[in-house]
Amino acid sequence: MNEGMLSAFRQTLTEKLADSLSDPLPTGTLRRVWGPSPPPGKATAVVGMRRAGKTTYVHQLRRERIQRGAGPDQLPYVNFEDERLAGVTAAHLAFLVEEHARRCPDALDRGTVTWCLDEIQLVPGWESFVRRLLDAGNREVVVTGSSAALLSREVATALRGRGWEVPIYPFGFGEALVHLGHSLPERPEFLTARERARLERHFSNWLTVGGFPEAQGLEHASRRQLLRDYVDVAILRDVVERHRVSNVSGLRWLVRHLLGNAGALFSVEKFYAALKSQGIAIAKDTVHQLLGHLDDCFLVRPVWMESASERQRMVNLRKVYPVDQGFIPLFDRSGRRNIGHALETAVLVELERRRFDVTYVRTPSGHEVDFLARDGLGGELLVQVCADISEPATAQRELRALAEAGKLYPGASRHLLTLTREDAPAGAPPDVLVQPAYEWLLAPGPT
Repeated sequence: MNEGMLSAFRQTLTEKLADSLSDPLPTGTLRRVWGPSPPPGKATAVVGMRRAGKTTYVHQLRRERIQRGAGPDQLPYVNFEDERLAGVTAAHLAFLVEEHARRCPDALDRGTVTWCLDEIQLVPGWESFVRRLLDAGNREVVVTGSSAALLSREVATALRGRGWEVPIYPFGFGEALVHLGHSLPERPEFLTARERARLERHFSNWLTVGGFPEAQGLEHASRRQLLRDYVDVAILRDVVERHRVSNVSGLRWLVRHLLGNAGALFSVEKFYAALKSQGIAIAKDTVHQLLGHLDDCFLVRPVWMESASERQRMVNLRKVYPVDQGFIPLFDRSGRRNIGHALETAVLVELERRRFDVTYVRTPSGHEVDFLARDGLGGELLVQVCADISEPATAQRELRALAEAGKLYPGASRHLLTLTREDAPAGAPPDVLVQPAYEWLLAPGPT
């Protein structure tokens, strides 16, 4: 590398470091993150889709540390998604530590220095730099990235168990309410008719708009363009460029299919045949790989069928959801509002936000329960989502599926989530908790 390029890198890094030490901390809507806080000595890996709010969350962590007594000079922040840093490697990052020590010579003497490194996966060899920081002692590291597999794999292997993953998703319902200036009800199950009607209007709007922070409050056309741009950037930057995908046409067909059929069973064989009938050549293995890449960048969330056999699980069809229900109207060609698909998507993403491992259940008689969620501590939930349960036959089918699945998983609590309170079926068994989905979404606890 020539001296001019090295000097330019150092100048850019110096500017970014200086800005982070002197600029006021950006503010944003407080994000609700589930799970325990990372123990000392860990690298916190904040992962999620682009524009979901990872950077805002990092600044939230910085504000929390300042409230606990840290100084701004103990919280350096650098965002590597900058065209001026294209080509920078881990070898150049030692300069950052040296420059910070020169500018803030007593920062380490006053306590821990927390390095916040945004979109760090763009820097080849970043994990060795982070490990050196942690090994030096009295330092913490927060890294962000738009690839779950990349950061998780590298944190796990290179940092030797010293990584702590924190996933960030688009706004949940409660976060969206706060962002728009609405107050959260203390007890959403105990509201006046007027309060409930207002809350249900907000809920209906959120199911349509989705949870991306920048989409909140935008008019229809601008929001659609914004969300389309998000999808395009995810396709280009996080799949095509990162994984060197050459079959871009096949990738775009796959994205349109998955986002336009939220919660539907996905068959690689059928999709392959459909593309072949359109004259688009693509290998079946490539379809598998592309689906993995879309999962990796958080654009879609695959859900496997529950099975004790790993081989059987891999053979069964997956259900695939977008990471945000706001994507559904962009690609759905049915012309319907598809509120049921939006509701099911929102519940899945909330389960993932609450750190549940999620599968779906098909009973021996062929009935299906949308989600079986496990919390890692032995707790299990069977969750059935139904936006329109007004027909007695529909209610009977949904409750029968829960009953059959309950026999397979007797320790699981059973939930039937509806669109509104009026949708709740009469005569539900006492062991099934029936409630509007918005009450469940706003609940303070993990269930």
